[in-house]
Amino acid sequence: MPVVAVLSMKGGVGKSTVALGLASAAWDRTMRTLVIDLDPQANASMALDVMDAVFTTSDVLADARPGVAADAVVHSGWDDRIDVIRAERSLEHRTTSTGRNSALRLRTALATLPRSYDLVIIDCPPSLGELTRNALSAADTAVVVSEPSHFSLHGATEALEAVDVIAGTTNPSLRAKALVVNKFDEADREHLLNLQRLGEAHGSLVYDPPIPNCSAIPQSQRAVSPLHTWNSPGSRDVADIMDDLLDFLLPVQRPVREMPRVSLRRFLS
Repeated sequence: MPVVAVLSMKGGVGKSTVALGLASAAWDRTMRTLVIDLDPQANASMALDVMDAVFTTSDVLADARPGVAADAVVHSGWDDRIDVIRAERSLEHRTTSTGRNSALRLRTALATLPRSYDLVIIDCPPSLGELTRNALSAADTAVVVSEPSHFSLHGATEALEAVDVIAGTTNPSLRAKALVVNKFDEADREHLLNLQRLGEAHGSLVYDPPIPNCSAIPQSQRAVSPLHTWNSPGSRDVADIMDDLLDFLLPVQRPVREMPRVSLRRFLS
């Protein structure tokens, strides 16, 4: 049972889109899933229709007693297969360290709760602050999200460096498993160039294929519906990518699929 932290160092790259896409793929195969929203913007909470829960991730981090996070779990608006610990704006006050072991507060509060689920997804804020450190300290797998833009290249490197720092300190079992490129347009030469640069810098960590721009993604989020319920060519393509990404992240008994290096051949041919 993986605990997956989805992070980025730049806002607007579609981090919550990837977190929700993984949740949708898990929903589609009837997996019991917990989404923990640590982003003060609460986009994942809104898309999952849980804006009126009594307790939030801010309350969980404030208390941080072993297992207290269970009191904040509510069913999502999708159905009772997807549970949520929602975010709220007051999380902004928890972005700095509050003392020794403050990065372990989420892990302590979760205690054995993740064992009740097939998958746990943590949606991080777009920064390297204390909230992201808490998420990485509680996770075993990190997924970094980037756009194919010049400034996002630097942000992706920073995010991967943050994962390495946490793996070397508070969470030795943490591993970065995929760098997902979102909002990709194969007709944009700048996108092609930046995808190539990401591949050169990070090799097989760059997940292939990238996620294309797709109008069904924001539409499904506004409708408080899993992406997998939408029936359009674009939405099915993205849903397939999310299915494959989830397969790659889940522990398997068969030999693990090797991550391919990014190839531009199909885009340039």
